[in-house]
Amino acid sequence: MKCPLVLSLLAGIAFVSMSPSSARAEARPAGLGSPSAAADVPLIPRATLFGNPERGMAQLSPDGKRIAYLAPVDGVMNVWVGPADDFAKAKAVTADKKRGIRQFFFAYTNDHILYLQDDGGDENWRIFCVDVTSGQAKDLTPFDSIPGPDGKPMTLPTPQGQPAKMLRPTAQILSVSEKFPDAIMIGLNNRNAQFHDVYKCNIRTGELSKVYENNQWGTIAVDDDFKLRLASRFTPDGGMEYVKFSDDAKATEPFEKVGMEDSLTTGFSGFDKSGQTLYYNDSRGRDTGALFSRDMATGKSTLLAEDPRCDVGGVIADPASGLVQAVSFNYLRNEWVILDKEIQPDFDYLKTVRPGEFVIGSRTEDDSRWIVVYTSDVGPTHVYLYDRRNDGKPGAARFLYTTRPDLEKQPLARMHPVEIKSRDGLTLVSYLTLPPSTDRDNDARPDKPLPMVLFVHGGPWARDAWGFNPYAQWLSNRGYAVLQVNFRGSTGFGKKFLNAGNLEWAGKMHNDLLDAVKWSVDQKIADKSKVGIMGGSYGGYATLVGMTFTPDEFACGVDIVGPSNIVTLLNTIPPYWAPALELFKKRVGDHTSEDGRRFLESKSPLTHVDQIKKPLLIGQGANDPRVKQSEADQIVSAMEQRQIPVTYVLFPDEGHGFARPENSTAFNAITEGFLSKHLGGRFEPAGDTVEKSTGQIKAGKEHLPPLN
Repeated sequence: MKCPLVLSLLAGIAFVSMSPSSARAEARPAGLGSPSAAADVPLIPRATLFGNPERGMAQLSPDGKRIAYLAPVDGVMNVWVGPADDFAKAKAVTADKKRGIRQFFFAYTNDHILYLQDDGGDENWRIFCVDVTSGQAKDLTPFDSIPGPDGKPMTLPTPQGQPAKMLRPTAQILSVSEKFPDAIMIGLNNRNAQFHDVYKCNIRTGELSKVYENNQWGTIAVDDDFKLRLASRFTPDGGMEYVKFSDDAKATEPFEKVGMEDSLTTGFSGFDKSGQTLYYNDSRGRDTGALFSRDMATGKSTLLAEDPRCDVGGVIADPASGLVQAVSFNYLRNEWVILDKEIQPDFDYLKTVRPGEFVIGSRTEDDSRWIVVYTSDVGPTHVYLYDRRNDGKPGAARFLYTTRPDLEKQPLARMHPVEIKSRDGLTLVSYLTLPPSTDRDNDARPDKPLPMVLFVHGGPWARDAWGFNPYAQWLSNRGYAVLQVNFRGSTGFGKKFLNAGNLEWAGKMHNDLLDAVKWSVDQKIADKSKVGIMGGSYGGYATLVGMTFTPDEFACGVDIVGPSNIVTLLNTIPPYWAPALELFKKRVGDHTSEDGRRFLESKSPLTHVDQIKKPLLIGQGANDPRVKQSEADQIVSAMEQRQIPVTYVLFPDEGHGFARPENSTAFNAITEGFLSKHLGGRFEPAGDTVEKSTGQIKAGKEHLPPLN
């Protein structure tokens, strides 16, 4: 029950590209730079890294008889369903023709798939249900508008000269339960834009029954019996207040208060199937968030798992009882701690199936079958169907598919975890990826300094982690060292590290990035004169900060959906994020006071736009609900007024990141040419990928090199 709007707010872009590319796979000379250090390594086509996977996200039906997964239909990712033991008989059961489906699961009927979809990246999610036998699909939340105080549909602010956009509701799935296979509990803000009322929805008929009218709570937790149990909201000090519902949900009573310093490292995770045991992460009285259980009848809490280096990560729960069986911790790499010895033989066996890290992607209701997903830093995802035995001994894992088989033939690069010290003594867990030809002894040091891309994660309340990263592989294959830094304010490393980022946008958070670049130069990894900075969301903001606050540190920058003015960013957040503003006031700055606005403007790249002296590429989605198009428009306009060169690419059918395959492929092609011109790496000709996208080069096309 960790507040979803906190975790999603300004979260990192899911850099997803899901379509084949027609671009050719031969290299072009490295523009104005020196010959690429990766020149003796085959060029990995962008289509292989970013095109549609063959399959992905496999899920078992609760009874284990069916399997569902995502696969392309006419180049768009859709849900396919077939017999669990005969993959070849699977058929597409959805017919999305635009953005592709990215979130789905089986209902407990075993005969229905539930999935979420938005419109053009606006994140106003609708919930759909499709009968896998008949193929009949139903929109369970068919609402197009939200009434304002005057009763008229609310509209969103839009850039000057553009027509107003109607504010659409967004739906949340709160609970599914085997006790109610035909129903789900959902949250829906079609009455009040700021708050989600709770409804019970019949997935067969679409009938909605209001359970609770919500006028104050940011999140509401529902248990397996479809009872409202807990609710939360932010307090004026940036902390969290939790209340407990009465049995009839007509009243609440105080339950817990969490101070601001613990609000992002403490939260309630969920109940077991009985509803008597609550699981929660807690950093109060300690640094890192540990996993606890609480007996709701007695109030007794029990520490289940902890790690002094990092916060608790994912959990695995028994599908029958809901009791937590294992928990993960991710410092440099992901590690599992087994709490239920019954699954220890399973984990011991699964470690022998293939190298890499694994997660349990899906489990049947009787726990006889698991989908097991293996990940590595140097290969695609491998998916297995694991049939368990019930005598305490492990069963057998059967290979199902590889997400991107063509990747197995490519010269992929290792991702090296490294620890870098900041100037004030913090440890920055980071990840370094080098072109394989420059690091033949695999010691994470190239033969000579390389051009480097500092690839900054979004959030900022998120983190980089070890594993396969298509962007790191792409850039290293083009001849760049790639450095990903968990700067202060990143999540997962305890509250002291997280809170060290409070009020430090463009301050110590940026210093951490500079310290990491200095480390890479001192270690003879990076050529100081050829360091680029790139990222999305907060990473895009960090790019703009690099271009404006420290213009001599970076040779170029690529900003993807990054805010340019923190004040206008916070003034244009979606209405249902308004309850989180107290958190932003304490951790970022108070945009509602005169002093706070002055402080935030001093931290905004737009204020310092005249300092830009290096090439800048900006990508933006017109429907972005988090970082509005106006954030890109205003800094581009300011640069043009000062005759500072900038290249700006706008996608009218995208939101916070580029989900449509054609668009992601096009922006990657433009980025590759841009980096080649200014850092000296090689690039794959763009072919007609840009023309096939909806991308509009609104400014600075003349600053791009020839892409073919």
